Amino acid sequence: MEIIESTRSARRVQRVRHELRRRDVEVAHVQPLGAELVRVTFRGDMLADFVSLGFDDHVKFMFGPEAEPVRRDYTPRAYDLERRELTIDFAIHGDGLASEWARRAQPGQRVVIGGPRGSMIVPTDYDWHLLAGDVTAVPAIGRRLEELPAGARAIVVAQVADMSPLHAVNSAAQIELHRATSADAFVDAIRALRLPAGEGYAWCAGEAAVMARARTVLLGEKAHPRTAMRVAAYWKHGASDYHDELDH
Repeated sequence: MEIIESTRSARRVQRVRHELRRRDVEVAHVQPLGAELVRVTFRGDMLADFVSLGFDDHVKFMFGPEAEPVRRDYTPRAYDLERRELTIDFAIHGDGLASEWARRAQPGQRVVIGGPRGSMIVPTDYDWHLLAGDVTAVPAIGRRLEELPAGARAIVVAQVADMSPLHAVNSAAQIELHRATSADAFVDAIRALRLPAGEGYAWCAGEAAVMARARTVLLGEKAHPRTAMRVAAYWKHGASDYHDELDH
């Protein structure tokens, strides 16, 4: 792998490139997580060298006809190299093909996982961490909370119907949870935050238009430094297989 020093942050956020690989795996376990998520654990010998170093990494999940498979981006929620297992939490929203696949997933089904192409490694020793997004961001938020050490401070703003997946996260960090029931309430919740003193890192992900508004609040109204922020559009109303970075 090749490590590239990033200029995003004085804390030396790092970009790490990985060799791109496609891995054939099969469903080992399926577990509903509240009303909006389904956890699917995949198993396969090709996961023996799987690497994911960033909490918001993405793998390409591929299923369907080999000639024209469906491809969607998902966060590796957890992985166990000894057991050669990879866990992905699927957001069940709308009538998307991947959501429908996750609703019907059964042990033994085979799919292909590609990547991740790379990782962005954000240091855990910031004075505070803002983690904000809708249900599609919950897997990355949960993974980050589990990674944060004792003494870390995390502020979570989640636009979700069900907070139970976040309440169930085992984290050593001091966590402040805020729930929003709509896109407007989500943006207003970020606007209402009194960000702590010290150096913090802000991470947001979700629907494109909502994330653009959140970015404007953080940059313009909160004057949070661009170099200590990542805002990503994980999806967009009316589009499929959409992913974009908004913080360049």
